[in-house]
Amino acid sequence: MSPTKTAAFLAVVLTIGSGSIKAQGGIASGEARPAVYDEQNRPITAGGFVDGAPVYFEDITSRTGLERFRHRSGFAEKRYILDTMTGGIAVLDYNRDGWLDVYLVNGSTYEALAGKEEHQISGLFRNKGNGTFEDVTLQAGVPNAQWGFGVVAGDYNADGWPDLYVSNYGPNRLYRNNRDGTFTDVAAQAGVALPAAWTTAASFGDYDRDGWLDLFVCGYARFDINSPPRSGVDIPINYCQYRGADVMCGPRGLQGERDFLFRNKGDGTFEEGAEAAGVMDKAGYFGFSAAWLDVDGDGRQDLVVINDSTPNYLYLNKGDGTFTEVGHISGLALSRDGREQAGMGLAIGDYNLDGQVDFFLTHFSDDYCTLYENQRDAFFLDVSNEAGVEQATLPFVSWGTAFTDYDNDGYSDLFVVNGHVYPAVDRHKWGTTWAERPLLFRNIDGRRFTPVPAAKDSGLAIVVVGRGAAFGDLDNDGREDVVINCMDSGPKVLRNVTQTENNWLTVKLTSSKSPTDGIGATVFLTTGGHRQRKDVFTGGSFMSSSDPRLHFGLGTARSAARIEILWPSGTRQIVNDVMGNRIIEIKEPQLQTATTNERR
Repeated sequence: MSPTKTAAFLAVVLTIGSGSIKAQGGIASGEARPAVYDEQNRPITAGGFVDGAPVYFEDITSRTGLERFRHRSGFAEKRYILDTMTGGIAVLDYNRDGWLDVYLVNGSTYEALAGKEEHQISGLFRNKGNGTFEDVTLQAGVPNAQWGFGVVAGDYNADGWPDLYVSNYGPNRLYRNNRDGTFTDVAAQAGVALPAAWTTAASFGDYDRDGWLDLFVCGYARFDINSPPRSGVDIPINYCQYRGADVMCGPRGLQGERDFLFRNKGDGTFEEGAEAAGVMDKAGYFGFSAAWLDVDGDGRQDLVVINDSTPNYLYLNKGDGTFTEVGHISGLALSRDGREQAGMGLAIGDYNLDGQVDFFLTHFSDDYCTLYENQRDAFFLDVSNEAGVEQATLPFVSWGTAFTDYDNDGYSDLFVVNGHVYPAVDRHKWGTTWAERPLLFRNIDGRRFTPVPAAKDSGLAIVVVGRGAAFGDLDNDGREDVVINCMDSGPKVLRNVTQTENNWLTVKLTSSKSPTDGIGATVFLTTGGHRQRKDVFTGGSFMSSSDPRLHFGLGTARSAARIEILWPSGTRQIVNDVMGNRIIEIKEPQLQTATTNERR
């Protein structure tokens, strides 16, 4: 075992009534962090400065093994809209060894769709616990030989092992985890294959509170590869130009695809009922991101759907199997000046520590990414300008995103992945490029964000055509890392090497009453006078699925004074005095309300 792996599996279990806490690994304050090694068994150093600028993320792709994956999508010049937007990612612990593995979705080619060549395959990479990953795609049975778009992870059959749902142009996949390192595609038998639809993002969530994960799937558009849209014939010419230059057509002018809601019947199959539930999207908007979570605080899972170039949806759960759509009323549908934006990515978090969930949406260039502050009662205010994210995001085409506390100070920062859709921009002096660098915004006391400088040759200085992004602590060192899927190239793995004395705590939830992986739970952590909120959800970012464990920065505090968990079943659980700098597992108790004290 490497030093990292040894540290991560020192465990102690404390029983809490019928529930339990399990503490895994961690680093006590003042102790040295466990080393992570490269392929030559050399320790990978952290932090430091380049030309006076601090290094917060390091591009370690070339020594991870993930550099072997190559993404491809359609024509290099991007003739059609189908070519431009693939590339979701999931980070999940598929083999339950305590280390986050990585699943990368691939695109395909028109020749493959015509049966003239093999499809590209997606990639599952097993985390070996020493900073490297092993390609296990074929032996695990998850190649997804289709034109892939998004992926989401969740335990749909409640056996305690995470499964994968992959959205495609064509038949989707539901990869059931066989609990032996392999998966079986059961999408057709389960009734969730959608062979005739082009779907993008998906999200697992228990909207009817029966303990089984249901599934929402975004439809994007109707696109016939045998008769692609023609500029000035099928679509108005202005929908096929950018700054006067001819580019691919859409999405405006295309016919949108409906959305789908699959209720989990608990027997391995699903029943589609989007129309009856009121979430079908009869208007045919272009869905890009979705997530289930409790937005209005009534204990039920609501649904947020981010749409490209059309209004966004917010569906409030009525508790009777149906939803009320309040996108416009809530303020989430449009920008502050009443415009539709090119909704792409979705970040979810309580950036200002008021206990309400806020949203950050990524958009196209010449427009700003939008920060929606929750004013309570499911009413949102566009505070992008006041919070300092408006001007900095204007030049970029932005996709995957998340609230992530990169410096563990207790405030959720913002990470944004960028990359254009038109390769032709490199032939013009338009002040923008095909490949773009990511953006990191530091949260200043929950009031505003400030852009973090990109040190030369650091992870923030990479220039890529980014799409999907997934976030999680890949090396279990207490700092959240980033994996980016890049158009027509290899992925990027950005290791968080921020030098800080701040402490942290990562919470993994498990249950036998609610969904087994805690999806749908809301957790409040109080320490040092601050009360943070985080939600366990699937989806978000851009067609991707991040670490289901909840990572909390504790600042200078050495422990969490109080952790309050609101489980989807209605159980309220309180844990007091939890020491920091470790990963803990908390199991839902059988009692509706449970409290325990822990001091380790």
